Amino acid sequence: MITPDYCQTMARYNMWQNAQLNDAMSTMDHDALTRPRGAFFGSILGTANHLVWGDAMWMSRFAGTPAPELPLPRSAEAFPTRAAWWAERLRIDRRIRHWADGLRRLDLLGELRWYSSAKGAEVTAPTGRLIVHMFNHQTHHRGQIHAMLTAAGQAAPVSDLFLMPDEEG
Repeated sequence: MITPDYCQTMARYNMWQNAQLNDAMSTMDHDALTRPRGAFFGSILGTANHLVWGDAMWMSRFAGTPAPELPLPRSAEAFPTRAAWWAERLRIDRRIRHWADGLRRLDLLGELRWYSSAKGAEVTAPTGRLIVHMFNHQTHHRGQIHAMLTAAGQAAPVSDLFLMPDEEG
């Protein structure tokens, strides 16, 4: 279904997109970032927090790294400021990139089994499909943040994959 190259490309895309979101968010004050905007996770910062939480949870399953301590319903509260969010975002993005750079085709096969608090049950699914889900989940919530930034009068980032800069620049 997917290849290590796909995962590496998406890990790079994730880093690029998050850096652009941070740039846009850095021009906003705390009240603007935490203002309820009708999104599922409330605010720009709440949605950005949930996304870090989700990436950390998926990395705990894929790479055996620590899972978030907060439960899913409190994921939007993970980091109280943009600076705290950004520090953790950088750590998680490096973790995802390192994991993706070390993948082999064999790592994308088989199934993963875990207890899903979202479903309230054990889940088993193909590993490759779950990796695609993680990258899709990122894009979904970044799209929500993009819409909230635009509605707040901010210049939203460029998100077209084909415009991602090369590794060198």
